[in-house]
Amino acid sequence: MPTIFITGASSGLGKATAKLFAARGWRVMATMRHPEYETELGQVPGVHLLPLDVTDPTQIEQTVQRAIALHPVDVVFNNAGYGLIGALEAVSDEQITQLLTTNLLGVIRVTKAFLPHLRAKRSGLILSTTSMGGFLTFPLYSIYHAAKWAVEGWSESMSFELALHNIRIKTISPGGTATDFTGRSLQVAEHEAYSGLFQQLLAGQEGVQFAPAEVIAQVVYAAATDPQDQLRYPAGPDAVAAYAQRQAAGPEVFRQGVAAQFGLPKPAIQPAT
Repeated sequence: MPTIFITGASSGLGKATAKLFAARGWRVMATMRHPEYETELGQVPGVHLLPLDVTDPTQIEQTVQRAIALHPVDVVFNNAGYGLIGALEAVSDEQITQLLTTNLLGVIRVTKAFLPHLRAKRSGLILSTTSMGGFLTFPLYSIYHAAKWAVEGWSESMSFELALHNIRIKTISPGGTATDFTGRSLQVAEHEAYSGLFQQLLAGQEGVQFAPAEVIAQVVYAAATDPQDQLRYPAGPDAVAAYAQRQAAGPEVFRQGVAAQFGLPKPAIQPAT
């Protein structure tokens, strides 16, 4: 019976993934900051709850060792994270640091803590939730994109060194997902110099049909059980379509299309004096 370790399992994609893998006969180590408040997953057969705040390096080491002591871990699913929208001028240094610590350093630190275990087994898979925001960008999400693009690049680089020890690594890139990402898991920072663009961005999200978390969890399961040497798995209709469009158009043409969509002007070139 294989075992998966999941971060950020208290809600959304993490919880949906935990339930799906348990239903498919996997052991599930579902981690969250406050497992004592979780009332649903604790009742699911095959699910074991563990405390984990991915911004706490000491707790990462402790929880990983607890998980390994319970069962050998086959798949690590780095899923914990949240969103941040706002112009760079509006975002505080504390907000920047907290997001990068959670969405980027948490992924790296959890993975690093598992590597001796996976090396010794000479098998294993690292999965990380990035986003369609890990291969394309929108206005006012620069810090969020910085973290997600970093995880994508880090994962690609890691694929080379992990191959030495028969360990695979993959990313899951969801599009719009019906979770609390736009609620509890989204921080907002506003600045009057960008208010028009901010309102335009919010208006563009109204009426969008988001994919259920259970649909994205199916992609996580497919990636975990796929023997192919494939790094990226776009998840959800919008992410799949956007990925194909960017690949076909090329990054510069695609970027210019996003700018045109928001009616953004091209910066004027000032003559040298």
